[in-house]
Amino acid sequence: MVDIAHQVAIKPASTKHAATARALVPLATIDPGQWRALAQRAVEPNGYYLPAWELAVSATARGRTDASALPAFDGSSTRLIGLMPVISLWRAWRIPLPALVGAHPYGTLCSPLIDRDAPIEAATRLLQQAREAGAHALVLNDVALDGAAINSLKEVLNRDGLKPRVLSSYIRASLDATQDGETLLHEALGTKKLKELRRQRHRLEAYGPVAFEVARKPDEIRPALETFLQLEASGWKGKRGTALIQHAGDATFIRHAVPALAETAQCEVITLRAGTTPVAAGIVLRHQDRAFFFKLGIDERFARYSPGVQLTLELTRHLCADPTIASADSTASADHPMINPIWRGRFAIGDVLIPLRRNDPAVALIHAALAGLNAAHEAARRVVHLLRK
Repeated sequence: MVDIAHQVAIKPASTKHAATARALVPLATIDPGQWRALAQRAVEPNGYYLPAWELAVSATARGRTDASALPAFDGSSTRLIGLMPVISLWRAWRIPLPALVGAHPYGTLCSPLIDRDAPIEAATRLLQQAREAGAHALVLNDVALDGAAINSLKEVLNRDGLKPRVLSSYIRASLDATQDGETLLHEALGTKKLKELRRQRHRLEAYGPVAFEVARKPDEIRPALETFLQLEASGWKGKRGTALIQHAGDATFIRHAVPALAETAQCEVITLRAGTTPVAAGIVLRHQDRAFFFKLGIDERFARYSPGVQLTLELTRHLCADPTIASADSTASADHPMINPIWRGRFAIGDVLIPLRRNDPAVALIHAALAGLNAAHEAARRVVHLLRK
């Protein structure tokens, strides 16, 4: 079977191939200005599908390069109203069936960009583009199940007599940043826990005054990013070989994406220092009124002082004090032991199979293949968890 995500690399020699080429295009061919304008109008924020981020991922990030795109234009064919970065099902999981999968942008959110001024038109055209590209189904991983983007797609599917299928789901922590930071932390952690954390912070001050720093401008964010990368590699991620700096493609991606987003005030690097020593650092993306807590790195020599928690407390106060931020996505796994007790908001994240044709036997095959894959992955996770114990 031909990998439909690679048809874009074939110069069309017929009308049929020309339609496919228009339906599915290399991600790098999307006009960045149009993409940024769509992101500003997106019905649902997704910092990981901002052009500066996703293009850097697709250019060099390990296992995530060369994504394609389903673009949706309005009736005049001049205004970009929808965008879904994708790869083929074969490329994602070596399943030889005709489906497209949302390209994973490193952060755990793949909700597509849909124009809030024309959400139904955008959703309709995205689904039609997928059909014209030869897909029988779309697989959207890590989407907000009650988010405005998937709801727009659901409305179009319902109109066409189709229904999406949730393959798996979990509940993720989020922050309601419209609240007062201190009140929120007190309600989440309680007096006793906050007192214990203050005591740990006072002990940390033996190494120098504790300071929370926020780097925003490109010239200040670059050294802050290097601090983060060194901290991440110094801990358990480094031991497992999963730190960003340990892979040339990942290091190149993050060093391009973070300063580029800083140019538009859509990224910041936060650092907690004891004197001159950085003890924790994190990367935070911003899109519209939402923040995204991408990654955290700590100096494990200071683990007894809970540096990751201390940094998250400061980030919580920082975001709650910012009138431009209404919420923050932890982008963390389910039941995350650090963030869940602090950020008490919850929302559902899941993987969704979207059929593109009615009564299509191919969709049943795709569903069965993905169900088997999920079962195998879950069994593997249980084995890994037992081995790590």
